[in-house]
Amino acid sequence: MTRRSRAAVHAGRLFSARLTLMRIVLILAVLLVLLFALGHDAMAKPPARDKRPPLSTKAEIDLARYMGRWWVIANIPYFAEKGKVESADVYALRADGRIDNTFVYRKDFDHAVKDMKGLAEVVPGTNNAQWRIAFLGGLVKVDYLVLEVAPDYSWALIGHPKRKLGWIFAREQDMGDEQYQLLLAKMEGYGYDTTQFRRVPQKAEQQGQPGFQ
Repeated sequence: MTRRSRAAVHAGRLFSARLTLMRIVLILAVLLVLLFALGHDAMAKPPARDKRPPLSTKAEIDLARYMGRWWVIANIPYFAEKGKVESADVYALRADGRIDNTFVYRKDFDHAVKDMKGLAEVVPGTNNAQWRIAFLGGLVKVDYLVLEVAPDYSWALIGHPKRKLGWIFAREQDMGDEQYQLLLAKMEGYGYDTTQFRRVPQKAEQQGQPGFQ
């Protein structure tokens, strides 16, 4: 290779390096502009904060009566339960005072029954109304508030301190619209936006109906 050709190769490499550097600088400049724009928008429109105090409960729960199967009549859909049908929570009191929590469900009515197991601990001094439930060996933990139960333990209202989760349970698999609306009104009284609730199909004919998941 002659001196002239070596110089040409060197010049080409230098030009390519400069071009690459210019591209990097241009990309960084675009990113900075985007970050500034997003930051400015975030400062101009701060997210609305929930100024309400965390939800609490004053319910007094008889654990022995509360155990057993509760059908999930409605909930605020979230990743673990969204789209599930014929779902229920089954509770069993252990000798050590903790509670086995088995969530049973189907992905669809023609699918087999599956389950998800958790372990609940009652928070001391809460009249058995506040639990902490651990799933997946403790990787996922959920605060569980029993807000209210029927005198005969035929239905229960379950909440979460931040109101991001909520459930309506019943001992019977089906619930009439009038009873359901009464319980929704109770949830509204606990500060919930009840438009977030969706009924869980317990029968195939309920799928796709207004108000159902």
